[in-house]
Amino acid sequence: MKKSCFILIFLAGLLLIISSSFEEKNDPVKTKAALGKKLFSEKILSKDSSVSCASCHKPAYAFADTVAFSKGIEGKLTNRNTPSVLNMKNRPYYFWDGRAGSLEEQSLMPIQNPDEMGLTLKEAIERLNNNPEYSSLFLKIFKQRPGKENLSAALAAYEKTLETTNSKFDDWSNQLGKLSVEEEAGRKLFIGDKAKCFNCHSMEDFTDDGFKNTGLYNGKDFNDAGHYDFKKDPKNLGKFKTPGLRNVAVTAPYMHNGMFKTLEEVIDHYNDPGKSVKDPINTDPDLQRPLGLTQKEKKQLIAFLKTLTDKAFLKK
Repeated sequence: MKKSCFILIFLAGLLLIISSSFEEKNDPVKTKAALGKKLFSEKILSKDSSVSCASCHKPAYAFADTVAFSKGIEGKLTNRNTPSVLNMKNRPYYFWDGRAGSLEEQSLMPIQNPDEMGLTLKEAIERLNNNPEYSSLFLKIFKQRPGKENLSAALAAYEKTLETTNSKFDDWSNQLGKLSVEEEAGRKLFIGDKAKCFNCHSMEDFTDDGFKNTGLYNGKDFNDAGHYDFKKDPKNLGKFKTPGLRNVAVTAPYMHNGMFKTLEEVIDHYNDPGKSVKDPINTDPDLQRPLGLTQKEKKQLIAFLKTLTDKAFLKK
């Protein structure tokens, strides 16, 4: 009798451990950021349930896309190139034109954009409330049912975790590694007076968070006015947010319109401005003169830029 009771108690304890382990493994969503990660890949937040945030911000490509313009619902194309959402925690504004002032504000705009996810916020919230899993998760994490504020809070919490500081450059910066001769030459060019890259791509994420007209606006065939559409000030015609350069080697194509397929093309544009777009308007004064970089110096710059790739995105 005592032996039978012992066996039953042992089996009950074992079952409890297995059950607890199963629940832990299959219920990983315990924080705002974890919920945001799940929502980031959730297609029911698009009108026809065909795309999610991750459809355009592809994790394998440093959370950018691989084409000039991304596909939204019904095969519609975005009107600008999809930027990476990595290293956005400390940015003062978002999107190429700077129209969002916080990650929380930014996170809801693609859902409502008719060319991207095309869903009203009202319907997005209704879908989450009608979904037993999401309804339960929001109640568990926020102590509230899904709503506009906690949806944006969850997505923003996840995006704030997407910081990358594990590149070859970071090893060099922390005196844990060395740059090659070519990479070091590129670094000196990057911060020097000849290339002047550091004038705009400064600070830890290699952006000054400013707006620049890089000579890709002429009001005709290149007529995206950028920051002007948001601020309506003529001095902002053709200006776009300076992107950070971390992981830039894996986020091609480049610029707000995705017109350059390679880093070589980007550097050629800055090295000889005025050739990419005919009769550009309002180009930043510092970007109007040729840099005079040699082919060797261009390769050195690219070698340095590749050191900014986080090891998580290095090709094996």
